[in-house]
Amino acid sequence: MPHLLHIDTSIRSGESVTRQLTAEFVTQWRQNHPDAGYTYRDLGAEPIPHITHEVREWLFDPTGNLHGVTPEEQALTEALHAEVREATTIVLGVPMYNYTIPSSVKSWIDRLVTPAHMLPPGAESGALSGKNVIVVTARGGSYAPGTPREGWDYQEPYLKAVLGAIGLADNLKFVHAELTFAAIVPAMAQLKPLGEKSLADARETLRKLAL
Repeated sequence: MPHLLHIDTSIRSGESVTRQLTAEFVTQWRQNHPDAGYTYRDLGAEPIPHITHEVREWLFDPTGNLHGVTPEEQALTEALHAEVREATTIVLGVPMYNYTIPSSVKSWIDRLVTPAHMLPPGAESGALSGKNVIVVTARGGSYAPGTPREGWDYQEPYLKAVLGAIGLADNLKFVHAELTFAAIVPAMAQLKPLGEKSLADARETLRKLAL
């Protein structure tokens, strides 16, 4: 049965562009899949603690021994693993913070990158392979080819690499809403039409991906 995992990560609330876009995608997706399962996790409101040495040792221990990990830590990590494994589609709302991802996303990823999930050398699939993954981003500026900050994007390249390492890049799509600051920063006012077009394009792309 289809199952959607919906993750928001913005530290902003109602004014967050990524939250608005993921919510619109989820509404359309659930209308198109009325009998599907749904799980929501808000890493912006309830961030996952960064892993400790003990947690990492436990995650990489093939015997599964606790190594001092508390039952609460174990339960949290196992819940995160279960959510990803159950999902057939994952939508991630990831704003760009300082040219990269929020630390809350890194904490979530660090719990998933384990030997049980990583693709062995030469392997084409693993435990998490075969899912549809949509990463929805919002960026104050633009990082497209030919722009002044081309090459400053440390968000998409990192996510492509790390999600690919654990088998979540088979059907990976990025949907960018760029120039979001043009609506609120006077010095960028001349770019407002481009920002509005980028947002409209993102909405249309997500509508198609929700089928």
